[in-house]
Amino acid sequence: MNAESPPPAPPGVAPPDDGAPPAGGTSAFSITLRPLTFADPLRWIALGWRDFTRAPLIGLFYGGCFVVMGWMLMKVYEHAPAYVLALSAGFLLMGPFLCLGLYQTSLRLERGEKPDFGDSLLAWDKKTGTLAIFGFVLLVLEMLWGRASLVVFAVSFDGMPDFKGSITALLNPENLNFIVAYLAVGGVFAGLIFAVSVVSMPMILHRQTDAITAGLTSMRLVLTQTGVMLFWGALITILVVLAMLPWFAGLFVVGPVIGHASWHAYRAAVAD
Repeated sequence: MNAESPPPAPPGVAPPDDGAPPAGGTSAFSITLRPLTFADPLRWIALGWRDFTRAPLIGLFYGGCFVVMGWMLMKVYEHAPAYVLALSAGFLLMGPFLCLGLYQTSLRLERGEKPDFGDSLLAWDKKTGTLAIFGFVLLVLEMLWGRASLVVFAVSFDGMPDFKGSITALLNPENLNFIVAYLAVGGVFAGLIFAVSVVSMPMILHRQTDAITAGLTSMRLVLTQTGVMLFWGALITILVVLAMLPWFAGLFVVGPVIGHASWHAYRAAVAD
């Protein structure tokens, strides 16, 4: 006699993570994506702010991590000016992993549970293998971005300028071809990383899924609802750039708010 199947989990609640593959072999192309509007990204930010205010100490901890990461990356890139614009790749690479604890906090709040700092720190624990595979993909994209940036610098100048010289080159209208090529390379890789990761990490945390399915679902979302997701990406970029201006200090608040908002973006876009 077959064992009776367990009852389905309530809406918005992840099923128990027993390490088994998704039931029925769910693929990235069978997952339902909800239609979005241009008002949704602003609503996600509002919900992210709400979650931040409900668990401010957890949010400020991760915000501090963003600030320290910004300082460290800037110090490194001062000695490698070809990577100046690829600084944003560091945030796109590390940001989703730092945000795992924020996703876990938003999940607890969504369930009506009290968020726990230790629980947020160990959000990755049961999904180590999947997260490692996905992190490797992001790392490869980051390395390709850095290499492409070096190539653009190498073909545009006789030698590698220092940090100040590279900024001057970017602001000099005479270097228009270099500026266009550099920004185009950065835009392609930033867009690719964003497309692969925009809902992947919260999806991996919330569901029994693999890295490939999560990445393909994320890309499906961007390709099928390009306008809204471009607006979401632009909104994130603007907020992060503004937060970085006062020596990254704004990331204390903006970082965790965007992390919580990204959870709500996933919950709004990907159906249960």
